[in-house]
Amino acid sequence: MSQLSAIIIGANAGLSQTLARKLAAEGVRLGLLAADRPALQPLLDQLPDTTLCNEIDIFDPDQCRQALDQLWQQLEGAQLVIINTAANHQDLDLPWLADKMVVDVNVTGFTALANAAFARFRQQKYGQLAAITSIAGERGGASSAFHASKAYQQNYLQGLRLHAQRLKLPVTVSDLRLGYIDKMQARGSKTWGASLEVVADQILANLKKAKATSYVTRRWRLVSWIGRLLPEFIYNKRKYR
Repeated sequence: MSQLSAIIIGANAGLSQTLARKLAAEGVRLGLLAADRPALQPLLDQLPDTTLCNEIDIFDPDQCRQALDQLWQQLEGAQLVIINTAANHQDLDLPWLADKMVVDVNVTGFTALANAAFARFRQQKYGQLAAITSIAGERGGASSAFHASKAYQQNYLQGLRLHAQRLKLPVTVSDLRLGYIDKMQARGSKTWGASLEVVADQILANLKKAKATSYVTRRWRLVSWIGRLLPEFIYNKRKYR
C-alpha cells in the first residue's frame, strides 16, 4: 500500500465531500461510503478515477459492516477512517419514531461502523479512526435523543482509545466535536458560524496532529468549558427556537 488511503463514511454530507476534495488534492486515495450513491456522482466526477464508492444502509448494521469490509479489501487497507453520520430532530412532543431513528443512526449504526473500522486497524496494527461528533454531546438539550447519542459516541470513542492503549497498538482515535457549520445553523451569527472550507481545514489539521479530542471550530472549546460550569438551574433556562 504505497499510496495513502482514507475511507469517508457518510459521503453524501457536504462536510464529507469537502474533506474528500481536500484529501484527494493531497494525493490520498479515497474510498467513500454513501447512503445515496447516485447523488454522489457530481463529486466523483471531480475526484481521481482511483476513487472507490460503495452504498450503505445506515439502518442495517450488518450491511454497513460488510460494505466497509468490502471497501477495505478493495483499497488493500487504509490509514484513516472518518465517520460522519448523524441524524437529528427537534420536536418538543418527543415522538417515539423520531427518537428511535436518531438512536438507530447515531448509536446502532455508528457503533457497527466504528467497531468494524477498529477491528480492521487492529488487524493492520496501525491507523487512525476519526468521528465527527458534536458539542451537543457534552450536556442534555431540547433534541434529547441527539444530545444523548452524541454523548454515547464520545464515550465509545474514548473506550476504543483506551482499548488501543491496553493492546499497545499505534491506533489513534480522534473525537471531532463540531459546533455550527454555517450561517443557517448559527442563526445568522458570524461569530459562531463557519464555512465548510474552514471546518474541513481545521478537521484535517487536527487529524494530522493526532489529537484525541478537538473542537471545530476552535472557539467551541470555550463554549464547552462554560457549558460544563453552568449550574443546572441556569443551564435549563436557555431558550430554544
